[in-house]
Amino acid sequence: MDATALATFLAVARHGSVTAAASELHTVQSNVTARMKQLEVDLENTLFLRHSRGVTLTAAGVRFLGYAQRLQALADEARAAVRDDGSVRGNLRLGSMETTAAVRLPAVLGQFHQAHPEVQIEIRTGPTSELLEHVLARRVDCALVAGPVNHPELTGRTVFRDELVLVAARDSGSVSQRLVQGELTAITFRQGCSYRQHLETQFAARGWLPFRRLEMGTVEGMLGCVGANVGVTVLPRSAVQGSRAQELLRVEAFTPQPLWVDTVLVRRADAHLGATLRAFDKTLDVVDAASGATPPKMMAGAEQS
Repeated sequence: MDATALATFLAVARHGSVTAAASELHTVQSNVTARMKQLEVDLENTLFLRHSRGVTLTAAGVRFLGYAQRLQALADEARAAVRDDGSVRGNLRLGSMETTAAVRLPAVLGQFHQAHPEVQIEIRTGPTSELLEHVLARRVDCALVAGPVNHPELTGRTVFRDELVLVAARDSGSVSQRLVQGELTAITFRQGCSYRQHLETQFAARGWLPFRRLEMGTVEGMLGCVGANVGVTVLPRSAVQGSRAQELLRVEAFTPQPLWVDTVLVRRADAHLGATLRAFDKTLDVVDAASGATPPKMMAGAEQS
């Protein structure tokens, strides 16, 4: 089982087609077919079911898929570690919560790109639970997620701290009144989002039950709906302050104590901490310091310079 066989298997699994996989890999169909047959011989199992519309994974193929993805990611990481001579270059695969990508990342990425234009940045957005899976599976090098994060295979440090607030339309009634009238709709990200979990916890603690849920995928979409009095939401105060819909919104802090949430930069504890990731880590500190915040400590394992 070599790297080419793994790449071929993953391409076929991704497309469900030998033809499409051959096109992606810049080879001919016969090479793809031969690689797949040899891999099946090596593993002593059938990985694909062939049919008129292409191919689908067998049960054995599904079980092998996760291993193949991790093996390829580990091989890519090994190559990057060997080539790491202290130069900031190559690829940086970054995961981020949607709110962080919308509010915090633009300034960070702008400064990082100016300082290190040779780095190709890939960003995946999603809820914290999904992003942690991506880090563990080595699909991303690091991710900005909601803390705290306690996992034996992960290491990280807090980079931002935000106050979570209740957001409603400026001219709407109180949440309690809307609940009595049967009009309370909570606008949230999909399941696995830490802000959604905080919302559900706070609503339950205050007896704001039951309520309807409306799931959306972007911060601006959520705040636009809140401003139009479709429902209420819970988000970081910084997300509201930077919104185009800010004039339509009313922000309420949680009482008796403010509700704070940390954004943590996490990576695998056993992964190579190369020059590119160290440079990105330092850029987070520089931008945070420029905003007037106190820079947190360097990521665990990072080199000081």
